[in-house]
Amino acid sequence: MKRVVSVSLGSSKRDHRVETTILGEKFTIERVGTDGDIKRAIEIVHELDGKVDAFGLGGTDLYVGPPGHRYMLRGALPLVRAAKVTPFLDGGGLKNTLERRVVKYMAQEGLVKAGQNVFIVCAMDRFGLAEAMFEVGARVVLGDLMFVLGIGVPIRSMHTLNVLASLIAPLACRLPLAMLYPIGKSQEKPPRPKFTKHYLGADIVAGDYHYIHRHIPDRLEGKTILTNTVTASDVEDLRKRGVATLVTTTPELSGRSFGTNVMEGVLVALAGKRPDELTPADYDRLLDQIGFKPRVQELQATAAS
Repeated sequence: MKRVVSVSLGSSKRDHRVETTILGEKFTIERVGTDGDIKRAIEIVHELDGKVDAFGLGGTDLYVGPPGHRYMLRGALPLVRAAKVTPFLDGGGLKNTLERRVVKYMAQEGLVKAGQNVFIVCAMDRFGLAEAMFEVGARVVLGDLMFVLGIGVPIRSMHTLNVLASLIAPLACRLPLAMLYPIGKSQEKPPRPKFTKHYLGADIVAGDYHYIHRHIPDRLEGKTILTNTVTASDVEDLRKRGVATLVTTTPELSGRSFGTNVMEGVLVALAGKRPDELTPADYDRLLDQIGFKPRVQELQATAAS
């Protein structure tokens, strides 16, 4: 049996474990939160290194910046160095491929259309998602300055995002992880509504769930949320806020969707190759073999039933 473990700096209340079969291989997939305790995360990696098929890094990224000009976050470096044998993945190798596929699927299913308003809360680590939304003809607002720096200025083009990323990424990689992303107990804090006009002006709100939730308004009637990792309680929260449709970039496994880092770990384990040996074409091939489709859930229809 193959085993993939996501070691997360996020809340331990979001932990989950499933057993499943993928392409004939039995898998144990689990997420272990450390409540922001990096030392504890390192201990887990030391304990399991060489005993599992892949580690995923949850609650943060390894890199920031545009493709081809990425910078490793110094705060994550001790975790990566702790794994001497087992591959350590943050989902970045897969994310660009996977999220493009999801937007293409949404376009085919009529879930995103040219001219619709899309608010991507942070595209700095989701260049594929942002580019794909522009390519389908959506009117896109990127919230990187809002959610990373707290500056209420929208970004409306990939060119501007690339320029800002080249300026911000070298500085951001030196900051403590908690300044860049909600980790540990901060993931459990109630949202503080902010940048509300961009949420309400969008047909689709997309991006990392913790970023979306950080400033989510009380009501989002009729909106579509495109995100990654959600628990059953997250889904219920979105339903109560009036969200119409939830799309997650990773499939549902026993009641929740795991992060892209977990999905990348599964694909690396299936391929039997080192992560640096896998190309976007390899990821596409494996996703096709799995028959991957994003999770799409009509939340208000569920409530009515």
